Amino acid sequence: MRFSSASDSGSPASPSGLRCGPKPGVSFLPDALFEPAALGVTPLLAPLLLAVAAAGANPVILIDGPSGAGKSTLADALAQHWPGTVRPQLVRMDDIYPGWDGLDAAVHHLQHHVLQPRHDALPAAWQRYDWGENEAAEWHPLDPTRALIVEGCGTLAAAHEPLSQVRVWLAADDALRKRRALDRDGEAFRAHWDQWQQEWATYLGREAPQSRATVRLRS
Repeated sequence: MRFSSASDSGSPASPSGLRCGPKPGVSFLPDALFEPAALGVTPLLAPLLLAVAAAGANPVILIDGPSGAGKSTLADALAQHWPGTVRPQLVRMDDIYPGWDGLDAAVHHLQHHVLQPRHDALPAAWQRYDWGENEAAEWHPLDPTRALIVEGCGTLAAAHEPLSQVRVWLAADDALRKRRALDRDGEAFRAHWDQWQQEWATYLGREAPQSRATVRLRS
């Protein structure tokens, strides 16, 4: 199934605009008040919401899976239906990859600038990559008192497992994924599909990300 979300259509293949997360802070609803069905959420989102509600205050949620599986849409839906009075910060790996061959560099960036500092109670921030200018751009500090969602290929690397509370693997049929990705990103992605898939295959073999998931979903 497919969530309805503005971020799942019309977004550039090489994102150059900043997509920011919601407002600061987090406060979870009492368990007795949290019923996914009552909130009108989809069956795909319900198990993720339950995992988030059980994770405690200010969790780190990582959403990984192949291109076109629906990670951005799922992250948007999670933020929209967040089980707390204040919604979380949202970081997209698309804004960090330093070009089409930047998967490994973005994984390293996420660990050393975001997840490890946050885990160690140190200042955490991520740096946007400007695809239009082909260069690193501004830094974006993260609030340690707010929950954090990070979505994108590479989030479930082995080093990230002890630095997160909820880890999501989102899968989809290969033909469906490619159609979604090309419909969303157009010819710019078509030219780089094989290159990206090769990087992705190397990442899968090295990191075994699916095995690190606490929640497994299929769109």
